[in-house]
Amino acid sequence: MAPPSKLKVATSVLVRLVKEEASYHKEMAQQEARIKKTEADIEDENAEYQLKQERQALEETKNVFPSIRAKISQALQNLEDQLESSKEGGEGSEEELTKAKEAIEAANKTLAEAS
Repeated sequence: MAPPSKLKVATSVLVRLVKEEASYHKEMAQQEARIKKTEADIEDENAEYQLKQERQALEETKNVFPSIRAKISQALQNLEDQLESSKEGGEGSEEELTKAKEAIEAANKTLAEAS
């Protein structure tokens, strides 16, 4: 079996990073919900400690976003370069080109939402 093309690898990297950012957003929403629940149940003797831990986890999650967005931007640029060279060289199947374009659209949308 032939190794995957550079275009396919670059597409996979970008798709993975976009999914990773989406999972961090989901995690952040869950943490915020747990914080609200803990704040509502303040009578628990351990609530203050749990609240502190949840807030710390939320901050750590928020701190991940700048680096993941930088990685997405870098992977996006790499994929765009690979796509351009594949078009010029006539390399890559139609399916690979379509997936690459879809990944670029998803990454641009993700970066636009972050702004």
